Amino acid sequence: MNFKPLKFSVLLIAFLLLVSFSYAQSNYFKFSGGIGLGPNYSFTDVYKGKRGFTTYGTLDYHITPFVTAGLEAQFGSIRGGSITDDRYNRQFTNHYASISANAKIMLGEFVDYDKNDFLYNIRGLYGGLGIGVVNNNIVDIVRFRPSYSDDPGFGPFPGRDKSLNLLVPINLGINFFINDDYGYMRYVINVNAQSNVTFGEGLDGYNDPPSKYRNDAPDIFNTYTIGVKYFFGSIRSYRKTL
Repeated sequence: MNFKPLKFSVLLIAFLLLVSFSYAQSNYFKFSGGIGLGPNYSFTDVYKGKRGFTTYGTLDYHITPFVTAGLEAQFGSIRGGSITDDRYNRQFTNHYASISANAKIMLGEFVDYDKNDFLYNIRGLYGGLGIGVVNNNIVDIVRFRPSYSDDPGFGPFPGRDKSLNLLVPINLGINFFINDDYGYMRYVINVNAQSNVTFGEGLDGYNDPPSKYRNDAPDIFNTYTIGVKYFFGSIRSYRKTL
């Protein structure tokens, strides 16, 4: 047999590299779905915001385990103002619904977390940005000032009870991953803070001239939620261990 040491060495190195690469990567599911809930707080044209309540559902496509593109639907109640404490006696309640497309990227995409317990535990820390629409449904609003105010019967305050506005959600949160019995990332506990910037005057139902009322900034509502997610779908490989 004609033994060729150089050829054997090349094959051995290639085999070792292949084995090393196979151990340095992991598999993950391409999709996840989630639900959650929590309080929200409004920042609108009325003098003071109030707490409301938000529920949500998500569907995400995982470009990598730490980079996602997906859809989020929200339902809830946004409140603000006070008929007794507001300077103009204004208050509102908006039973809203929204849908947005968004992208998120997590810390784990950038850092080497394998040998650092702290980085491993926070590898799910993320930021994200999206765009969507919010359907405003004002179910309670003060259009005329009450009899006990300093200008009883003044009104109506202009605005619409039903409207659609452009929405830009900005997300900051963290995912805590839980593996299944086979070692796959299968479950997630999610904590998220989201600032929703709206464009238009529908969120609080008031559309007043800025010459008289404070109306010089976009209406915003922030949500603070906790939820759960579940990974599913086909499997693909990732360059790092998970």
